[in-house]
Amino acid sequence: MSIAFKEWAVICEALGAGLQSVIIRKGGLAEGRAGFSFQHEEFVLFPTWFHEQLGKTTLPPETTVPEEPGDELEIRYTATVEWHGLLTDHEKVACLREFHVLHDSVVEERFHYDGDDGVYVAFVRVYRLDPPLRLKNEKKYRGCRSWVELPEIEETALVSVLSDEEHLRRKTLLAQLLGW
Repeated sequence: MSIAFKEWAVICEALGAGLQSVIIRKGGLAEGRAGFSFQHEEFVLFPTWFHEQLGKTTLPPETTVPEEPGDELEIRYTATVEWHGLLTDHEKVACLREFHVLHDSVVEERFHYDGDDGVYVAFVRVYRLDPPLRLKNEKKYRGCRSWVELPEIEETALVSVLSDEEHLRRKTLLAQLLGW
């Protein structure tokens, strides 16, 4: 796996702690003419510190926010997309509340961003890399784009952050809520 999906560090940690099972995105500033989409079924979660504010989540204020990296990045999680789509029905987006830690105002902002109602949603299964991947923090990883290429990842153990039963419960509930 050499593709990484850039996401706020605090959201990467929420996914890695099993507090979140969906990723809600509108896209980055540098997505190109085609715009954003979940282009890959498997990717590593690449933590970012751009635009990040703990206050934009429902996490408690005492939540530890991962420190911004110096010369070395630590990649701790991978994700497998089990379902994705563009949701333009505001009521369906509101049903996602228990599947993420974003504050309602952030979801609203993303939904209405750029005058085009809707958000891209992916239901993911998250795995912890054991051991985590360490990379040199290079300039090529910066910028407002969702996807970056990484060097090939050597063999590492993947440990699911949720039990099979809990993951299936969430998947079944989400399928019922969204009708898929």
